[in-house]
Amino acid sequence: MLRPFTEVDVFTTTPYHGNALAVVLDGQGLTTEEMQRFATWTNLAETTFLLPPTTPEADYRVRIFTASVELPFAGHPTLGTCHAWLEAGGVPRQEGEIVQECAAGLVRVRGTGDGLAFHAPPLVRSGPVEEPLAGRIAESLGIGRADIVDMEWADNGPGWIAVLLADAESVLALRPGLVPNYVGVAGPYPEGGPYDFEVRAFTHAHGSTIEDPVTGSLNASMAQWLLRSGRAKAPYVARQGTVLGFSGRVHISTDAEGDVWVGGSVLTCVTGQVEL
Repeated sequence: MLRPFTEVDVFTTTPYHGNALAVVLDGQGLTTEEMQRFATWTNLAETTFLLPPTTPEADYRVRIFTASVELPFAGHPTLGTCHAWLEAGGVPRQEGEIVQECAAGLVRVRGTGDGLAFHAPPLVRSGPVEEPLAGRIAESLGIGRADIVDMEWADNGPGWIAVLLADAESVLALRPGLVPNYVGVAGPYPEGGPYDFEVRAFTHAHGSTIEDPVTGSLNASMAQWLLRSGRAKAPYVARQGTVLGFSGRVHISTDAEGDVWVGGSVLTCVTGQVEL
């Protein structure tokens, strides 16, 4: 069966400089195994499948797959899928806000001056990192434990641990070994520049460390930590993907209730059909 298909670039204003996402615009009738097989074949960070919602509050439902597992939620697939749904003619039930249904629940998305933004989901784990694990993380990053300004669990699903270094240059200089967890690292830029933080995201698979170009879930959880601890003020802009040759830009803002929103531009790069 031929199904409408698109590939988009998320968190960038320059094509092929952000984080790519494959979107199958009609996933009805596909089994989990068929979705996973196609996601493995695309070999992208994530592939998503649009489905009719199962709750009247939602505009659409999405299933999100990496090359090896299904995720309950992920940031750049949320923005990329919403962009693809709108571009394909989707009309939200409520003007000014789109509601996405995923395995983690309902996620609100809205348009901003910087593209689309999603409402950051609550953390499922926060608080201090156990010292033996903290030491292993420092060693895996190739730095001393004393080089870490602060570290905390900032897990909104994937299992992120957030690490703060003294400055952006220290983040860019990292050459990590095998990280023991999903580790996100941030360092501030001097005030007055175009960016406020440099961010890098490290995961592991098959015995290797993988760096993600631009990571919505990490920036969402890290923003909640940085803002709560007073180490950042909203709005701010995080730069990510620099070492990999990408130019990711993540825009962090808060609303009147103090909730965090994570935004960025999305560009369509490929449209067509896929046989599934």
